Amino acid sequence: MEILQLAVRRLANSMRIYVEAHCEFQRLKYIDKEEAIDNLDRAFESKLEAFHSLYDVSKDRVDYFSSADTASVILMRNAIHHRDHLLFKSWNHEMALDEKYKNYLGAEFLLVDYPVLGAPSKMRYFYKLEDFYLRIDESLSSPYLEKKMGAAKRRSLLEKINSELRFLDIKAYAESERYPVGQIYINVMPIFISAICRVFGALKESGLTFSGYDAKVYEEPFTNELEVDFSKFTHMPLRIV
Repeated sequence: MEILQLAVRRLANSMRIYVEAHCEFQRLKYIDKEEAIDNLDRAFESKLEAFHSLYDVSKDRVDYFSSADTASVILMRNAIHHRDHLLFKSWNHEMALDEKYKNYLGAEFLLVDYPVLGAPSKMRYFYKLEDFYLRIDESLSSPYLEKKMGAAKRRSLLEKINSELRFLDIKAYAESERYPVGQIYINVMPIFISAICRVFGALKESGLTFSGYDAKVYEEPFTNELEVDFSKFTHMPLRIV
């Protein structure tokens, strides 16, 4: 139980550090854009790593691959941890770093989000929708396929993200509006929030006591207040000019 408590404590601490990096980003981007973007990206990746550490010590208590939210977080972490590809670069990294937005002048992107119930304000962190498919959809013959995951598990996860996260509906809408799949970005923060709610809730029900300041601060919101409504999604066009 103490090992679980330490893993939850580390994850909660990484979540707090990300919030601080996000707040600092708004100031730092005017002073040093590269540092602002890199700091935020590393802070988000730290959350993914801490989530995976908790997965390692709690997978006998929580079935992480039975739900799209928790499985997707593991997928993102593994992709970023091994980094043998150019997938899963944040919107800020892809567009703002080194003025790469100039490569997309005139292009219109679709930014997709999910409502988070119980949250007065919400941070956003976007990854390209296509990157998820390039990791698990065998039909694409992607050189970046997740090879550490078995074929059956990849197919199962593909079905889950298509239905539970409504990726299939998002793609259908984007196609109807003539957006190329490479120009669709998903806010992954609601997916992460939903995954934390699921895991923290399950661990608390199993008798885990949250210890440490950060863990205690996040306990109530993520076990009793926050909820992500994946039955709806919002979409905002953004043209690079």
